[in-house]
Amino acid sequence: MATRELLSPAQRLQFTEIPDFITTRDIARYYTFSNDELKVIKERRRPHNRLGFAVQLSYLRFPGRVWNLGEIVPESVLFYIASQLKLDPTIITEYSQRDTTRREHLAEIQNNFGFHTFNTSIYKKLSKWLLPFAISSDKGMALVGALIDEMRLRQIIIPAISTVERLAWEVRNRAQKLVCFELTKSLTALQKTALDKLLVVEHDKKVTNLIWLRQPPGQANPRNFLKLVERLEFIRHLNLEEGCLKRIHQNRLLQFTKTGAKSTPAHLSRLDELRRYAILVAFLIEWSTSLVDYAIGMHDKMMGKLFNKSEHQHGDKFQRDGKAINEKVRLYAQVGKALIAARDESNDAYQAIESVLDWEKFISSVAEAEKLARPADFDYLELLDNRYSQLRRYTPKLLEAFEFKATRASLPVIKALEVIKQLNISGGRKVPESADTSFVKPRWLKHVIKGDTIDRHYYEMCALAELRSGLRSGDIWVAGSKQFQDFEDYLLADSAWQSMRSSHTIPVAVATDFTTYIEQRSLELSEQLSLVSSLMAEKKLVDVRIENEMLIITPLTNAVPKEVDEFSRKVHRLLPRIKLTDLLVEVDSWTQFTKHFTHLHSGEQVSDKVVLLSALLADGINLGLTRMADATVGMSFERFSFAGVGKD
Repeated sequence: MATRELLSPAQRLQFTEIPDFITTRDIARYYTFSNDELKVIKERRRPHNRLGFAVQLSYLRFPGRVWNLGEIVPESVLFYIASQLKLDPTIITEYSQRDTTRREHLAEIQNNFGFHTFNTSIYKKLSKWLLPFAISSDKGMALVGALIDEMRLRQIIIPAISTVERLAWEVRNRAQKLVCFELTKSLTALQKTALDKLLVVEHDKKVTNLIWLRQPPGQANPRNFLKLVERLEFIRHLNLEEGCLKRIHQNRLLQFTKTGAKSTPAHLSRLDELRRYAILVAFLIEWSTSLVDYAIGMHDKMMGKLFNKSEHQHGDKFQRDGKAINEKVRLYAQVGKALIAARDESNDAYQAIESVLDWEKFISSVAEAEKLARPADFDYLELLDNRYSQLRRYTPKLLEAFEFKATRASLPVIKALEVIKQLNISGGRKVPESADTSFVKPRWLKHVIKGDTIDRHYYEMCALAELRSGLRSGDIWVAGSKQFQDFEDYLLADSAWQSMRSSHTIPVAVATDFTTYIEQRSLELSEQLSLVSSLMAEKKLVDVRIENEMLIITPLTNAVPKEVDEFSRKVHRLLPRIKLTDLLVEVDSWTQFTKHFTHLHSGEQVSDKVVLLSALLADGINLGLTRMADATVGMSFERFSFAGVGKD
């Protein structure tokens, strides 16, 4: 039936035919006979029967089916088989004259070498064997390929490819129903009704709720954050069982999720009920996780913007006052020189000051200096309070909608967030004196603790800043998140591990008992060494020989066609040429990482970023400043030094 076809005609040939360009390595792998096999083959009296018998045995090995009457054997394969029997390969034409002999030989091969004919019993066994694989993937090529490989391994003669396809199709269909059942078995009638409504445009809306839920998150701002949380709470209100996803293989879950993310509501409506609900459940639960990640990511970006703007404002303000500060410094330098000279000459200090400027002007200049002066530990945190209202546009919803958990070291931050959450609910403005402040770093302390009270604004901003840092470091995680989840969630639960150990179902492809494992590997090694030794003795090991008591292995030829090199050069010529420093400057415009490179003594930032980035590049590739200067147009070692990026 056409509906049960999984492969194209070209794909079927891949499984049933010997490749036209089969490698010598594969020929040796599939068509080298052991001494016992050669003994059975040579029991045929006539040369062409020996050769035909050997070809039949070879076809049952690979591709795993019966050699058809009149089928032409690839020349390279035929010559290799004939060389082992020391026969002329052209005599194979004589073997095709009598079909009875072929059938007799086939029966004898089955009896002597353990090949089995495909039947109903084998069909059921393979169906049971393939089911776990089909639960993880529904790709036709993968399913049929797994069946073919298993039949070759079990020495089952592969039937018509249509039979194999039908078996794979039926198992895939059964696996899909099992997966759908696992995803939907806990759904109530109300939940099914709610899922169906997602695909229908309601009278007061322009699009279906499914389309609304799938809208992209947008830029990081409070408005988009609140929209994200609204969609997240809509999904949470459906009360879908999140645990059902853990019972589904990740590959199958990914497929269902992609279908739910891309399919139109009309297409989903046409699917059968079981599959439609399964797709929606998988997509909605996975999408809710993504929404959590998007929302926390937005918070991180908005906090970063908040600090960056305050820092820039702080820098701009200092730069605007720079001229006036410089004038005052120069003035007081002159006053200082006058005072030093007056002391050395035993003159009056007041007259020395008045020799520089009038006393009244001196008094006013001191007042002006007080206005221009910054605290000894001044930074941009003092400007954050002006942006507190921006945080309040979304942070109450952040604390309300998400559950934060932490390691023991970060528990004070969680307690502080809970205090702020309770203040949001009650409408209180004053932080309780008993509130935990152990998370407040010294830099924040003077802003948070003011006398005997705790500043509400700075307490909240400090807690949110520490939340951001904790999320980045992994010390704090978010319930329902994938990107910001607890590290322990990545690991196998101890109960599950103990269950696997006791039931001997550890999902690895080797024996988990060391003694059994080492015995199996030793046996395999001995078998392979024996095979290699026999092939070496008969000079049949491909690309390997012994000369002067030395093992010589022919180097592998380049598998990449020469045309690819020319194609690569053409593609390379299409790419725009750009200097590495220009690329780094562009990256710096996104990240602002060069602001952290300050002069060792003065603390000032480097004014010429190109010079700084050239120096970093020189150090990163071990080129050195001198050689980088020699290799760069317009650059010199002196420029590096003047820019403050020399040896210091």
